[in-house]
Amino acid sequence: MTMDFASLATEYQEKFDVAPQRVFFSPGRINLIGEYTDFNGGHVFPAAISMGSYAAYSSRDDRQFRVYSANVPDAGMLTFSLDDLAFNKADNWANYLKGMLFELAKQNLTIDHGFDLFVHGNLPDASGLSSSASMEMLMGEILHAAYGMKLDEVEMVKVGQQVENDYFGLNTGIMDQFAIGMGKKDQAILLDTNTMAYEYAPLDLGDNVVVIMNTKKRRELTDSKYNERRAQCEEALRRLQTKLDIKTLGDLDEDQFDQNAYLINDETLIKRARHAVFENQRTLKAFKALQDNDLTTFGHLINASHISLNYDFAVTGKELDTLVETAWQQPGVLGARMTGAGFGGCAIAIVKKANVKDFEAKVGKVYEDTIGHKAEFYVAEIADGPKELHK
Repeated sequence: MTMDFASLATEYQEKFDVAPQRVFFSPGRINLIGEYTDFNGGHVFPAAISMGSYAAYSSRDDRQFRVYSANVPDAGMLTFSLDDLAFNKADNWANYLKGMLFELAKQNLTIDHGFDLFVHGNLPDASGLSSSASMEMLMGEILHAAYGMKLDEVEMVKVGQQVENDYFGLNTGIMDQFAIGMGKKDQAILLDTNTMAYEYAPLDLGDNVVVIMNTKKRRELTDSKYNERRAQCEEALRRLQTKLDIKTLGDLDEDQFDQNAYLINDETLIKRARHAVFENQRTLKAFKALQDNDLTTFGHLINASHISLNYDFAVTGKELDTLVETAWQQPGVLGARMTGAGFGGCAIAIVKKANVKDFEAKVGKVYEDTIGHKAEFYVAEIADGPKELHK
């Protein structure tokens, strides 16, 4: 489902009886490699994609907001005021907008009027393609335009993370907002989450494309074991710090970890920390492999990432494993892995263009036979970050 200025404007007019003043877009994201490293001081390697969140907007003269989402029609038209931006479960998806307003208001920025907003996204719900960060960065782009803010993209990215951490109470890292806010067409981003240093890398896959494989199993981060995994990594780090002068697990390489893993003295914690350390190193190697046009090594590292996420981090599950392990067996596949937080959601595969149709049919059949419902497949186009759309 593709959308543009005209289709969003039409939908807005049907709901609000007038034409919108402006239309905006914010992408979703995939992470090529570097999973669960972003809160461990490691590197991630994500890219923004052409699927995402759209919004049509018109300013108001008062302090009221009227907002409607075509993706959550049961929520109906939601209304709130600038004078009450506290989290309210009844406000459903509008809390993403309220959260961005709440966090930006702390910075003494001039936010003095409301607006009407119509939102429609084409990211699969709860799929691990980061619809929440897409929504936050969409709201950031709108607020930037609505109030003439002077925040740069990195500052807006940090505000998005604050919404997740402080407003929603999720201990998420910075990757999702950064990948979306800083996205560039046909480029992936190597981000050092410890220092926020970043580098773009042309995503030149030759005659291969990235295929997104959606398990169609909803993934609810708040209900998952995300916070538990984070706490396990923090405890493993604390035990390593009794002898090692390190700030994060990302400070270690494979040999240093192996030589000091005895300090952790717990099988589960060792596995969790080993994933964080080795995945960080895999991400750096994958970046170099892409720069060297060594797609075979790049694919092997992607495979190794999934194995580690399954065995050491235990966040994959039957649905993701079925997709990925079946993908590995298909001709023309360089590599495949889960992407996102796991526990459902999506996986990615690097597939030769000529094999995509056959790949989707064969993997889809095995998945449906094994799991009992269909998967969905999309070829990912690597896209720019949030922007205003024009007629």
